[in-house]
Amino acid sequence: MSVKAATGQRERGSSAAARGVARIVRGMPTSDGAGVKLTRVIGQPQLSELDPFLLLDEFGTDNPGDYIAGFPEHPHRGFETVTYMLDGRMRHRDNHGHEGVLVPGSVQWMTAGRGIVHSEMPEQQEGRMRGFQLWINLPGRDKMTAPRYQEFGPERMPVATPSAGVRVKVIAGRVGDVAGPIVQPATDPLYLDIELAAGARFSQALPADHSAFLYVFEGAVRVIAGEEESTALRTHDLAVLRRGERVELEGDGVRGSAGRTGPAAASSAPSRVILVAGRPLREPVARHGPFVMNTREELLQAFEDYQSGRF
Repeated sequence: MSVKAATGQRERGSSAAARGVARIVRGMPTSDGAGVKLTRVIGQPQLSELDPFLLLDEFGTDNPGDYIAGFPEHPHRGFETVTYMLDGRMRHRDNHGHEGVLVPGSVQWMTAGRGIVHSEMPEQQEGRMRGFQLWINLPGRDKMTAPRYQEFGPERMPVATPSAGVRVKVIAGRVGDVAGPIVQPATDPLYLDIELAAGARFSQALPADHSAFLYVFEGAVRVIAGEEESTALRTHDLAVLRRGERVELEGDGVRGSAGRTGPAAASSAPSRVILVAGRPLREPVARHGPFVMNTREELLQAFEDYQSGRF
């Protein structure tokens, strides 16, 4: 990875400043649920949170022993979970009567609100399981709202092709005239799965004050912040983006999916990244395990309500 020129420069002659990279974070291995192995990118010592985002986990393995035990019943209160499946099948059940199977390319957007108890269990005994789970905070006024469950299959995920060599799956937000199926007024999220061929460029407008990050999960890309500033990102890099009105990306044909260089890298498969942005809440965060509230007293009440069966 490299950074050229001084941090903070704006693109010359542009009234809409392109976002540069504020910092690069690498995930740390951990486990959750009944021992599922995953990589925690947000919610770890290097990046504890990025308001309104509380956690980003990447899971991906061909070894059933790493995921087969799944995530048995557990509670949540005060935030939303977003699960995006790339490979594999996962069944969701909760105590409000919702049930569904996440298949490759599908998304589950669950608003825990005042309380939900759910499980997420693999629907396969072998093969690859891969995807992401993102936690998004709720404002204090919505933390005790009614739980809500949304599931969208791959056929309901619109795809934009804004330019040659660029393919964007729009989960939330908008790319040109293509709008994603998920809307959340509290944080106004953008969630894109972007595929870039080597040398292809993509520009996405962002509200200037929204928090935003980019996570590379296949190949390599460059974030272009001006004529003299670009930052190269490799697989498993998360880039926290500076404030600005758009982000400019380019598929990096110099690096392959495993960080290779030379002709073999240039002919590698397209790079893929997720771009996520949202309005910061700027509220106090009281967090412990599966509960995220504004005060310690509200946290204690969440534990008491769960133990008393009031979820």
